[in-house]
Amino acid sequence: QVQLVESGGGLVQPGGSLRLSCAASGSISRINDMGWYRQAPGNERELVAVISSGGSTNYLDSVKGRFTISRDNAKNTVSLQMNSLKPEDTAVYYCNAWIVNAGQFYIRDYWGKGTLVTVSS
Repeated sequence: QVQLVESGGGLVQPGGSLRLSCAASGSISRINDMGWYRQAPGNERELVAVISSGGSTNYLDSVKGRFTISRDNAKNTVSLQMNSLKPEDTAVYYCNAWIVNAGQFYIRDYWGKGTLVTVSS
C-alpha cells in the first residue's frame, strides 16, 4: 500500500516562510506528477503547484513568484517552499501524487492527510 505523509505546516506571521514536505512510501513502481493542493474553510480544494517527473512546474497564479515546488525522485519526495505568505494562504495543504504501484499497470492518484498552514499576526 502507498502512503503520502506531509510535514511542515504551522503558524506563521504574514510575510514569513514555511516549507512543506511530502514523502511517498510503499510499493511504488513509478511516480508521475506530484503536487500540492489546498483547501480553505468554505472553499473548494484548489491546485497550488504541480511538478512532473521531468521537473516541469505549474503554479496557481496567486502564488507565482512566492512558492516554489521541487522534488527528489530518488527519495520519492516533493516539497513546497512558501515565501511572503499572506493570510489568504491559510488552508489545509494536501500532497498529491500519481503513482504506478509495483506489479501494476495502471496509474492512480494518492493523497496525504493534509497539514494546516495558518498565516496570522
